[in-house]
Amino acid sequence: MLTLFKTPLYIQISPDRVAIKNLQNGVAISETPHVAIASRLGNSRIVGFGAQAAMLKANGQADTVVNPFSHPRSMVSDFTVAQQLMKHLVRKSVGSTWLPSSPCVVLHPLGDPEGGFTQVEIRAFHELALGAGAAQVTVWTGRPLTDQEAKTRTFPQGEGVLH
Repeated sequence: MLTLFKTPLYIQISPDRVAIKNLQNGVAISETPHVAIASRLGNSRIVGFGAQAAMLKANGQADTVVNPFSHPRSMVSDFTVAQQLMKHLVRKSVGSTWLPSSPCVVLHPLGDPEGGFTQVEIRAFHELALGAGAAQVTVWTGRPLTDQEAKTRTFPQGEGVLH
């Protein structure tokens, strides 16, 4: 697949933080993975992300704050909310351009669950990035990558697993 005109993004996900780096322009975003949700008249809608989510809850503008990457058995606890969070952060990292392109994403779930990440979790990570607008997704489970490794998709041999 031709990736010459695609924005390369390196995304690291953990229950405590989601970090996205645009490897083309160096823009880096790091947020807590919290999503504020307001429920009114039977309808739920997202009203804020990251640090703003707790503030909205405290001010009564949100009914709940959800962390879609926090669960005792799986890193993706709420796929729908996680996808909305990913869309928000990808848009924020790519910025608004006259001719937007779908980014090429290296998605890196951080952590070392007992027995490794399951096939279901890996598939969920892959689908999250696609749903956030990625044209191409590689899920990497290993040590953190350097910007150059992520940008060129040169993965260390024997140090992690590509999916």
